[in-house]
Amino acid sequence: VQLQASGGGLVQVGGYLSLSCVASGNIFSIDYMGWYRQAPGKQRELVAEVTRGGVRRYADAVMGRSTISRDNAKSTVFLRVNILKPEDTGVYYCNARLYDGDGGDVIWGQGTQVTVSS
Repeated sequence: VQLQASGGGLVQVGGYLSLSCVASGNIFSIDYMGWYRQAPGKQRELVAEVTRGGVRRYADAVMGRSTISRDNAKSTVFLRVNILKPEDTGVYYCNARLYDGDGGDVIWGQGTQVTVSS
């Protein structure tokens, strides 16, 4: 499985970010798809994830102002975060986790920089 992310860049405080990530390869082995981010000097942390069946989980930091969605037919996961804050700045990584029966591997896409500026 390979992941290709797009989106990000420089955005204004109070604005929104929109990211997408397309999976290729053995896509039917993918259970979770989601997004993590890493701010300078901090550990990588979950932003949001969604299972193939549509169960969603959000980090407290983005709860109520973000939406993760998934199109299984297109093997794509989307993330939108509204009301951006400077602390939303970081490198955002697309993530996929395979079903346990397929090895349970964790796959990372390339990071995409998001900078929230005032």
